[in-house]
Amino acid sequence: MSDFQVMMPKMGESVQEATITKMFVKKGDTVEEDDVLFEIATDKVDSEIPSPVAGKVKEIKYNEDDLVAVGEVVMLISMDGEDEGDDTSSEETTDKKAEEQLAAKEEKSETPKDSGAPQGNVNKQSGRFYSPLVRSIADKEGVSFDELESIEGSGQGGRVQKKDILAYLENRGSGKAAQPAAASAPAQGAKAAPQAQQHKVSVSIGAEDTIVEMDRVRKMIADHMVTSKHVAPHVTSVVEADMTNMVLWRNKVKGEYQEKYGEKITFMPLITEAVAKALAEFPYVNSSVDGYNIVLRKHVNIGMAVATENNNLVVPVIKDADTKNLLGLTKDVNRLAALGRKNNLGPDDLQGGTFAITNFGSFGNIIGTPIINQPQTAILAVGTIEKKPAVMETPTGDAIVVRHKMFLSLSYDHRVIDGMLGGKFLRRVADILEEHDPNREI
Repeated sequence: MSDFQVMMPKMGESVQEATITKMFVKKGDTVEEDDVLFEIATDKVDSEIPSPVAGKVKEIKYNEDDLVAVGEVVMLISMDGEDEGDDTSSEETTDKKAEEQLAAKEEKSETPKDSGAPQGNVNKQSGRFYSPLVRSIADKEGVSFDELESIEGSGQGGRVQKKDILAYLENRGSGKAAQPAAASAPAQGAKAAPQAQQHKVSVSIGAEDTIVEMDRVRKMIADHMVTSKHVAPHVTSVVEADMTNMVLWRNKVKGEYQEKYGEKITFMPLITEAVAKALAEFPYVNSSVDGYNIVLRKHVNIGMAVATENNNLVVPVIKDADTKNLLGLTKDVNRLAALGRKNNLGPDDLQGGTFAITNFGSFGNIIGTPIINQPQTAILAVGTIEKKPAVMETPTGDAIVVRHKMFLSLSYDHRVIDGMLGGKFLRRVADILEEHDPNREI
């Protein structure tokens, strides 16, 4: 017998779990390759998960509304196609009874020992996630669930990582280990709760006011943004770039460009090209923070913020932007923007970002101070391009001329990027934009 494991896919750099919002198949159903199995949702995107193989659904391990960790097996698909015959229902009944007996046995043996034991890898009481690696170490070393709850995690949202449980085990016998969960439960509960809940403000509501509950994605975006501000000390630097050469060049070639390549040339691929060049020169801006370690990213993967039609936000990623020519960047920008607006991005489109760009100018804004998209260390905001009077040197003296100007603002993580580095990087991006060749061939 050959069973294929359908696992929860990774939907983004910082996404560790996803919610199953809809199940399209049931046990015993026959599926073809690319048939939709289930729908999932994260703070990044909602996505339908297709079947990688053809076969028959043998087992479904999770239900709708279950929160499932990345890498967990959601269902098994039998690829033999000969498992069930006319007596399928009787076999299913037998399987179901066996599963119920096993579940009852496990509940009887585990629940009295620790009523807060995690179901799978998530503690239902605290909402705390434990990776399979951490769980296996805990089981091997005899670490109880109460002890796991007492360990202070250094990962995203207080998640316990391998190094945390190993450090705990080193100090376990020395009296330096964390106190039992009963003593630290209030602190752990506060850490596990979303940051937005910690800073809740009392709001007075009038009789004529309307209350609109945030949808699931907006709630997760809210928590993600508050976490970023809580984790990373934000600093913002601003420069103004003269975009005249680039504006005149684009106006001259945009018709020919679209006719030749079938793609609309906007300013975003040109800005992305400049950012990719600058990131190659300033690798510490293309980084992440892991405790007291700085992770310098090998690949330059630039995310771009896209507003969806339902007023939420997604950040698809242009992979290896520094290796692509302008046409390649244009195609990626146009494709990802179109998919993002329709909320049709796939898992791979959202993974691996190392830097981000957000375009305030698309809404007529001249400047903004964006929030860093964790676990990245910087994000660039571009404003609208405006005609402004400027003083320029000429052979006959200074003259006031009309130029196309745009503000660039860079928010960066001060744990890694100091003002000098942030300022130099931002100035370099502006210089590359200003030095655009007005005679560049398409």
